[in-house]
Amino acid sequence: MKIFARIRFYYSAFIISLVVSVMIPLLKLFPKSKGKILHYGNRTMMALMFAKIEKVGEPDPKADLYLLNHQGIVDIITMEALLPINMNWVAKRELFEVPWFGKLLHNADMIAIDRSDKRGLIKLLKDVKRSIEESDRPVALFPEGTRAKGQKLLPFKEGARFIAEKLNLVVQPVVVVGSKRVVNEHEKTSIGGDVKVIFLPSIDTSKAPKDWYEKLRIQMQERIDEELSNSGTSR
Repeated sequence: MKIFARIRFYYSAFIISLVVSVMIPLLKLFPKSKGKILHYGNRTMMALMFAKIEKVGEPDPKADLYLLNHQGIVDIITMEALLPINMNWVAKRELFEVPWFGKLLHNADMIAIDRSDKRGLIKLLKDVKRSIEESDRPVALFPEGTRAKGQKLLPFKEGARFIAEKLNLVVQPVVVVGSKRVVNEHEKTSIGGDVKVIFLPSIDTSKAPKDWYEKLRIQMQERIDEELSNSGTSR
């Protein structure tokens, strides 16, 4: 079983690399169709990896900012495959320098954040504002700031709260479970299965109580634990 899971992992990695190699030039050649290219490209990845998506709840069409828990690259692939919109992902600058995938981020006009620069948060604020107001692209980011290995959410970074409150954004929390079954980058395994995407009620930060960010994290953790308890699916 372990050998099969390892083989399946490398097959999935090949599929992701192959589809990315097709999307990179398409994004450059057809700049007005970037949203469609990313949507259908990621749908193709999921299909070729034999992974299905189960959606619970509804995405809020008024949402400016999606906040997701993070386990690995399949979280992004799943969201892009599920939503036919041109989302703008926030990624650390180092990823833009990675061969191949960095080119995809560049060509898709994603947002880079430099964590070593003290002015990085101000730049991020401006980039998010520009994305939403000028490009009409909602932004997605991982408030944990990095990939988590366990079931518990890592402490949320304050950057997401700062941006949401400064810009009075409508925030929709999203819980993703099962993505590590499709591709587990830590253990280099893949056992397949469905990825469940749970859209929780959105929050209008212009009207929200001061502790909305803390409550959001608690709500997401409760839903993660509920999925593990009810269906045995870990995050």
